[in-house]
This record gives sequence, structure tokens and C-alpha cells, in this order.
Amino acid sequence: MTTAPPPRGLDDRLRDTRARLENDVDLWVSTSGSPGVHLIPLSYFWDGSAFLISTPRASVTGRNLLADGQVRLGLGPTRDVVVVDGAAEPVELAGLAPGTGDAFAAKTGFDPRELDEPYQYFLIRPRRIQAWREANELQGRTLMRDGRWLG
Repeated sequence: MTTAPPPRGLDDRLRDTRARLENDVDLWVSTSGSPGVHLIPLSYFWDGSAFLISTPRASVTGRNLLADGQVRLGLGPTRDVVVVDGAAEPVELAGLAPGTGDAFAAKTGFDPRELDEPYQYFLIRPRRIQAWREANELQGRTLMRDGRWLG
């Protein structure tokens, strides 16, 4: 049995979480709708305040996000997880800020603009962010509430 390190304080958790958001490339995207809950891995671009993802418009995830916009994201391994609850809004290619499509492609190694199948971009604004490593970090795991960072 391994001994868990002591729980991180708020400042350390905020720093570690922001580093993960900036440096990771992939996350899990969970949506709900017909036929139920759907979970897929996608690449993302973090601009410092929102996530940008892209998925086929006709996919289950694309349809769920277009219909409802509610989404849960998961980043990192199970013993160093970041969970994000947010709202997704569709963004057309023409609606992306200048350079954002290029930044997305450079970060993810994937450029949906080059594909024949119609892909949809979604901008996901976090409403709640939680992060923890072990059970000793469950208390204090909420780092963002109502779209505002704590601390």
C-alpha cells in the first residue's frame, strides 16, 4: 500500500490545474441526449478561459451539444483528475477569432478544416472545475464555481 502525499493547498491546485489545461492535448467529453450518455476522447485548445473542441456535426456528441450544450470534461489520469462542467456553444469557422483555427491545429495535430466531413467547432466555457489526486484532496476540490476561479 502506498502512502498518498499530503493534500495540496488551493494555490498549488490552481497552479497545477491551469498547467494541465494549458499543456494537455486530449480530454474526455461526456454529453447526454438520445440514445443516452455518450463519452468520447477529443483533442482541445485552451485559450485561457474556454476550451475549443471539434467533432463531426452529425456525430452523437455533435448532435447532443447542438441540442443541449451541457457538457462534462475529464482531464488527466484517475489519480490526478480535473473535472469540468460547462456549457458548449457552436462556433462556425468564420466565427473563430483570427488565428484560432491555426492555433487549434498546431496544438492538437488535427485540422478539421481539411476534412471532407463537416466538423463543428464548440467553445466550452467552464462553470465548475474540480481537481483532486487522492481521497485526501476531495475536500477543497472545487476550484471554479459559477465560472469564477476561487482563491
